[in-house]
Amino acid sequence: MKSNSIAVLADSCNDIPQELLEKYQIYTLPLMINYKDASYRDRVDITPEQVYERFQEEIPKTSLPLPETIVETFAKIKADGFDQVIVSAISSGLSGTYQTIKLLAEDIPDMRIAVIDTLNIAIASGFVALYAAEQIEAGLPFDEVVTKTQAAVKKSTILFGVGTLEYLMKGGRIGKVSGILGSALNIKPIISCNEDGIYYTVAKVRGRKQSIQKLIDMTREKLGQHKNYYLSICHGDDYEEMLLMKEQLKDLVAGAKIYAEGQISPVLGVHTGPGLLGVGIMVLED
Repeated sequence: MKSNSIAVLADSCNDIPQELLEKYQIYTLPLMINYKDASYRDRVDITPEQVYERFQEEIPKTSLPLPETIVETFAKIKADGFDQVIVSAISSGLSGTYQTIKLLAEDIPDMRIAVIDTLNIAIASGFVALYAAEQIEAGLPFDEVVTKTQAAVKKSTILFGVGTLEYLMKGGRIGKVSGILGSALNIKPIISCNEDGIYYTVAKVRGRKQSIQKLIDMTREKLGQHKNYYLSICHGDDYEEMLLMKEQLKDLVAGAKIYAEGQISPVLGVHTGPGLLGVGIMVLED
């Protein structure tokens, strides 16, 4: 059992790679992917590859973790010997997951549960969970872990570009990103989450190559001379280009306190479509 009897729980859109979930003993809560004929738990019953393969026949819908799954997960955490939980939830500006967990957590007896709205998505949310886990490992008490983790929300950033805006528009997740107007000019926005946790355009470039270069430049700019940071490079059905980005950023990859890479979760893939390339950054105190 972990010290302090504090557990960390992250929804599946925190997108923490399996090896880091295991290393930090982080519990996960899957969102749902719903096709006409069946529903699947994110990353549990369905892989990202399966979602991309089925796009031709059907673009599924996604939904929140099931209430019974949330309650059962807290019960399992309790049974495992934890009576305090820090929950890292994807942005309330993009999903009802945070509100649902918070509501259900209020009725869980004999447990202290802090639900944190990361105002972010994907590994930028996951970094909040990993940061909490590191504070717990350092032996900090619950209230201090909550305070520090809440403060760390502002230090995490997602930057991503997509092959097409079509999937974000279909899923109603376009936020403040200007729509398809630039498609004739091959304008590729670089997207992030604003302070309300809603998608917005941080840069506009023309063409895929420039889009990738802009992601690389912005990552370098964001990290600057910082020595203490987490970094992730992720993709949606675009492994080769992710590797090219990693090669361009290999010095920053080598210097990261935590580094993660890989394919984004099925639920995230539904909303962004194939061709996503993204970077997650958390700058810690130097």
